[in-house]
Amino acid sequence: MPPDTAPALDFDDARRAIRAALDEDVGGGDITSAAVIPADRRFQGVMRARQAMVVSGLPVAEEVFRIVVPEARFRAMAADGEAVPAGTVLADIAGPARGLLTAERTALNLLQLMSGIATLTRHYAERIAGTGCVLLDTRKTVPGLRRLSKYAARCGGARNHRMGLDDGVLIKDNHIAVCGGVAAAVRRARDAGLAGIEVECDTLDQVAEAVAAGADSILLDNMDPGTLRRAVALVGGRARTEASGGVTLDTIRAIAESGVDSVSVGRITQSAPAVDIGLDWS
Repeated sequence: MPPDTAPALDFDDARRAIRAALDEDVGGGDITSAAVIPADRRFQGVMRARQAMVVSGLPVAEEVFRIVVPEARFRAMAADGEAVPAGTVLADIAGPARGLLTAERTALNLLQLMSGIATLTRHYAERIAGTGCVLLDTRKTVPGLRRLSKYAARCGGARNHRMGLDDGVLIKDNHIAVCGGVAAAVRRARDAGLAGIEVECDTLDQVAEAVAAGADSILLDNMDPGTLRRAVALVGGRARTEASGGVTLDTIRAIAESGVDSVSVGRITQSAPAVDIGLDWS
């Protein structure tokens, strides 16, 4: 399902990512364009979807071109979050040819990656439509591109889980092992003044312990739909429930129908294939 409203893009973070990508790609300069393209030559072209996709990252692509060629003209012909068929013109672009050709690969790389995430996310969101279950992303992202990846997931119809380790409490299996148990870990988190405590549970016994300890949310890890239903009944509305682990397009519907409040899917940001978008001379 598409987002109800256009998701907000963190432009400060986008510019940081863009500058890092340009530094990586351009280095000391685009020696090919400088050699073969006359300085006064103009370029006019279109960005075109070469497959069906959900668009994400057009404002990012525009920013790439404007950083390299401030006088470039970029006109978006589609909107982030929009599902488009193959052949759709996403944007038309005009300006000095050297600069636009220098910026081309970075703009396409980011747009293809982000639209790939949005497209895969939309497939997952559509599988659970009508269940009342919420699709969440995770922290499984390409380092340095987390906010852009999570923006793309929102374009596809997911909600963001925590953005980073400072953005929410999730007591995982290794925390529990080192701390000495679920109850001890929850207690220490409460004593530290933390709220919104989520606990990862692998078994129904751990679920019971987490609820008794006062956890606010239970992450039900790698449980089959039958076990998830028993876990939801055991929690009895005293905490929110989130299913996670090994979720695929084939399994997500049954997982959502178990009664969990949400299901988190790492592969929408970790394993989404880039979509095919071209920049063609017109």
